[in-house]
Order: sequence, then structure tokens, then C-alpha cells
Amino acid sequence: AETGYVVPHDSTIPDDSLGRSIRRGRALLLHTKDSLPEYVGNALTCTNCHPDTGTRPNAMPWIGVYGRFPQYRSRSASVQIIEDRIDDCFLRSMNGRKLPRESTEMRDMIAYMAFLSRGTPVGVDIPGQGLPKLDVMSGDSAAGAAIYAAECARCHGENGDGGAGPPVWGPRSYNIGAGMARLRTAAAFIRRNMPMDRPGILNDQQSTDVAAYINSQPRPDLPGKED
Repeated sequence: AETGYVVPHDSTIPDDSLGRSIRRGRALLLHTKDSLPEYVGNALTCTNCHPDTGTRPNAMPWIGVYGRFPQYRSRSASVQIIEDRIDDCFLRSMNGRKLPRESTEMRDMIAYMAFLSRGTPVGVDIPGQGLPKLDVMSGDSAAGAAIYAAECARCHGENGDGGAGPPVWGPRSYNIGAGMARLRTAAAFIRRNMPMDRPGILNDQQSTDVAAYINSQPRPDLPGKED
């Protein structure tokens, strides 16, 4: 079953302890490295991969995500609760450390995600969730290098080390276990959301070529990946 894609308005955040937690959670997700330096091992923030503070459709939004957990995750071959999923991002996308389950910061981030899920029925698919599937199965990294130089380097740096945009390879970027290190995930994200100032100008094949180029570059390892 599908339902509509609804972003709750800020005016519906209550003016109480819960409301303060929701706002703190959003601030943590926006300024992750500055707010949680001991848990983030690179230069990324959560909203680099979940733009518009998790409200942009077709960009892995957090709309409705609270009601889709617990869920089975094939990557870990286990049923995860939302805390597991957040910690997965800290370990992989942020190349850092797990947040303590009982921490105020974990509760605040979940409070914000729960706020974004208000009004979305539990366990349903909604248009715009996740990333759109692309039909292209393989990318040409040489072609991707030329597109990267023309369209991506002005924000992400000629050497992928960031600038106006986050680092996309090298020691300050996501590690090899991150979702973005998968060709299809990076390609689908690029297709709908990049370049930031002109999203959608790259077709499926060009987006896949750029993803192949970016993900052929060196980046941090993931300790324990053999497990």
C-alpha cells in the first residue's frame, strides 16, 4: 500500500521537552562532526546523504522511517531496530564509532526521525522513500572521471577531498562499508540529487559512470568487514 509523502511543518513541533529534543536531534544530524567529534571519524554530516534535513524525496529521506523498524537487514543478516541503523551509519558512512544506546544524543536523533514520521502509517511504502532504482548495471570509470571534472570537482574538489561539498574519497570520506560505496546506491543518489545546483542533468548512465569513478578511488577500510 502507498500513502502520501508529507513533511510535518516546524509549527507542529511542541514547545516542551519533546520539542527541544526534536530540535536538538535535527541540529545533531546537521552538524554531526562538530557536535559529536568523538564519534565521527571523517568530515561528513548525516545530512550530506540525507539532504534538506532528511526531508527531500528520492534522497533517502527520514519521512516515515521510524515506522519501518524493526526491519531485516541483509547486510548484517539480522533484524535491526532504528538504533542499530543509526549506529551502522556512524560506523560506515561516518567512519566512526557507535553512539551509546542510552545517550541523550541517540534519543534526540530518534525523536527528530519520529517527528518526521508523524502521520505516516507504520510499515507502508511511500513515494519518494529510499532512492530510485536505475536500470544501468555497470559504469565506466574513465567516462566518469571526465564528468566528475566537468560537473563535480567544483564542489567536491579535483582530488575528491571536498570544498563546498563533502569529501567523496580519501581519508576524510565514507569507508568501504558505507552504502554510498555501493555502485547502485551512489549512482541513484547522484542521478536525482547531483550536482546540487542542477540536479537531474546527468542521465542514468552518466550517474553510474561518475559513481564508478568515485568508488574506484581510495577510501578508509572498514575494520571487521570479514564478519
